Amino acid sequence: MKRREFMEQSAGLGMFAIAATVPQSLALHVPAVNPGSTKAAENKLTPPLRGKIPVAFAISQGVTLIDFAGPWEVFQDVTVKHRGTSPDDEDPFQLFTVSEKKETVTGSGGLKLVPDYTFDNAPAPKVVVVPAQMGSPSLHGWLKKVLADTDVTMSVCTGAFQLGRAGLLAGKSATTHHDFLDRFEKMFPDVTVKRGLRFVEGEKISTAGGLTSGIDLALRVVERYFGREVAETTAFYMEYQSKGWVV
Repeated sequence: MKRREFMEQSAGLGMFAIAATVPQSLALHVPAVNPGSTKAAENKLTPPLRGKIPVAFAISQGVTLIDFAGPWEVFQDVTVKHRGTSPDDEDPFQLFTVSEKKETVTGSGGLKLVPDYTFDNAPAPKVVVVPAQMGSPSLHGWLKKVLADTDVTMSVCTGAFQLGRAGLLAGKSATTHHDFLDRFEKMFPDVTVKRGLRFVEGEKISTAGGLTSGIDLALRVVERYFGREVAETTAFYMEYQSKGWVV
């Protein structure tokens, strides 16, 4: 059950309507185009007409909670009205966790997680989310293996180091948490480091800064698939007022 449905039932409200667009009274100032991104109209993704878009969240020991929970919340809250042939088609993303072994992973604050899949048996993803974590050569190998068939591989915070170690950022622009930019630049001299940005978007690989910036990048991915209105409706439902995802 999606959290939206749970909230409706637990509040005793039944089905309630979510506004199709964010009211103008709540709209915030929209910043200039993110210089690390292409303009919105130039970098669209084509979703399937029906069925799910698989989203894999790669996790390992030390994974930072908000780095994956923020994007998870975004993708699970997306509803695309009148999509496909069944109500299930209106919830377009299928979310799952994947790790080296199907063993408990201890995340930030002691949170215990049991991955849904291992790198050996996970469904082929169209979106990959790489939060801050310890990582491993197995993770790096899996990232390289699935890259060609994904629409987006996105890191959050120091998850960018995992993409760098996998060799996926060579010759590209990227960002990471501001406390680690200097270290990232020294470790990966073949990557152009961008500072002061919520995220840096590429055609297939994107990197977000620290923590909450992963929410912005996930909303941007939603916009690339389904347009500005769906992304705005998702942010409004989440009570998320930042416009850092608007490019």
